[in-house]
Amino acid sequence: MTTLSLHRDGSFRKPDRGSAGSRILAFAEGGHGRAAFLLVLVCLACFLPGLVSLQPMDRDEPRYAQATKQMIETGDFVDIRFQDEARHKKPVGIYWMQSAAVATAQALGLDEARTTIAVYRVPSFLGATAATLLAYWAALALARRREAFLAAALIGASVILMVEARLAKTDAVLLACSVATMGALARAWMAQGTVRLPRRVFLAFWLGIGIGVLVKGPLVLLFAGLPAVALSLHARSLRWLVPLRPVSGIALALAIAAPWFVLIAMRSGADFFAASAGQDLMGKVGTAQTYHWAPPGFYLVAFFATFWPGALMAAIGAEFVWINRRVREAAFLVAWVVPAWIALELVPTKLPHYVMPLYPALAIAAALGIGHGFVGPFRRRFRIFGFLLALVPVGLLIGLPIAAYTLGDRLGVAAIAVLAVAAGIALVSWRLWATARVEDAAIAGIVSAMALSIAVFGVAQRDLEALKLSPNLASAVERALACETPRVGTLGYREPSLVFLAGTDLVMLDAPADAAAFLAEGACRAVLVTDAFEVGFGQALAQAGIGAVQAERVIGFNINGGDPLGIGVYVRSADTGEAAR
Repeated sequence: MTTLSLHRDGSFRKPDRGSAGSRILAFAEGGHGRAAFLLVLVCLACFLPGLVSLQPMDRDEPRYAQATKQMIETGDFVDIRFQDEARHKKPVGIYWMQSAAVATAQALGLDEARTTIAVYRVPSFLGATAATLLAYWAALALARRREAFLAAALIGASVILMVEARLAKTDAVLLACSVATMGALARAWMAQGTVRLPRRVFLAFWLGIGIGVLVKGPLVLLFAGLPAVALSLHARSLRWLVPLRPVSGIALALAIAAPWFVLIAMRSGADFFAASAGQDLMGKVGTAQTYHWAPPGFYLVAFFATFWPGALMAAIGAEFVWINRRVREAAFLVAWVVPAWIALELVPTKLPHYVMPLYPALAIAAALGIGHGFVGPFRRRFRIFGFLLALVPVGLLIGLPIAAYTLGDRLGVAAIAVLAVAAGIALVSWRLWATARVEDAAIAGIVSAMALSIAVFGVAQRDLEALKLSPNLASAVERALACETPRVGTLGYREPSLVFLAGTDLVMLDAPADAAAFLAEGACRAVLVTDAFEVGFGQALAQAGIGAVQAERVIGFNINGGDPLGIGVYVRSADTGEAAR
């Protein structure tokens, strides 16, 4: 990395090599094993708290988990369904990974593995951990070991990856695949065809492509393809790509992804491709699908929250890389970020995790800028934004107790205490930044993120009982019906998390009369009725001459609707008597 320079007057300070943060970085610099050990510790602290206790988060997570559960129940590992509805928007990769996690958990003796959401989150947890370690490997192609470790630690500690590691979805695994491909592409770019790339580089690139396509379709091709095109235009040559052995590599990627696409095409005809490419992909490109519209610039604004604690340093590091964009390492980072970022900003549908595969490049930019003395409070515009280093934990320390009170809950002393610790460390990070101890500020920010993960996901979310509406309803049904195979219907509340917890055969009812008729059809039945349908349901019961009682009433807050809900759990009078006996 001696080719990188400031292209300035050289007045910026060099990092203080004797500080506490620098000593941690020096330890990591002592060997790949040391660096990996510290990165795994960061991942455990940032990803593990709440993995088991956090309820299924509507709506995407339980849809994935429920579709996997139905695969296991039916033994059909080709078609993807949520109850009777085909889920043809994404390929099968994540469902197979989740199925393997459930099978492993059952083999280890966890009898309730199929209904334990934490088991379905294991691929995401492992994917996020792999992405962090692969970010270190990718950075080594462009930076020194010290900087590579810091970049990877900033990825592992980022807010967005903390969230995705705990959700049984595709994005953490996609990030791992994307970073693997970019780490290999970086090595090909730096070699410029002058050396034969090791076999592991070939495998990292094409396994990343093949698995990435099987997990989330063509997105991994976008994140690898746009940089490859941009760099080829920059170099005016494609020869640097030859060591990746495209013919053999494409064959390997097809061997991984193509069989399932052939099987699903034989099963569903053109339906899968129409739903995946036509409705899902083109819907996002052409319209603000599922109401997630945001204007261009959304990702830039969201970045300062989603990539905390590294966002401020990455923003300044991006300037450092842009200044040096004619240098090979910097050119690669520019090509990694700029084309895809612009493309995603122009797409109407926007969600924060869509740009997550670009964050490793920005983390590397931050680490390079720190290592070369560019990142820091050395200019007024850099200095005044130091508060961003403390914004997220201090904001949560203030906001979470208020949110809990609004929901009718109260944050416990333990949650507030750990939040205060995270906020205190973040304030220390801000102070270190202000005194130009940038490496110390970065390490303090990472430690603050580790504490924040424990505070929010490990402690505080347990106190927010109002958000656990579906788990509380499922538990209420179990208490109300003392039978082995209860049938449950729901009127007015249709969240996928309830399907996952109550069972695949949960009946979605459309009207009070339907709910009354469902209850009358047999014994061992329960109907969940929201307050909005309460009066109509009572009238339908009276007209049908059905005796029913409200076994429990569950009160909570529907995250997706943004509204408080009261839901009655109704059973037939005869079932209540049997349960009592």
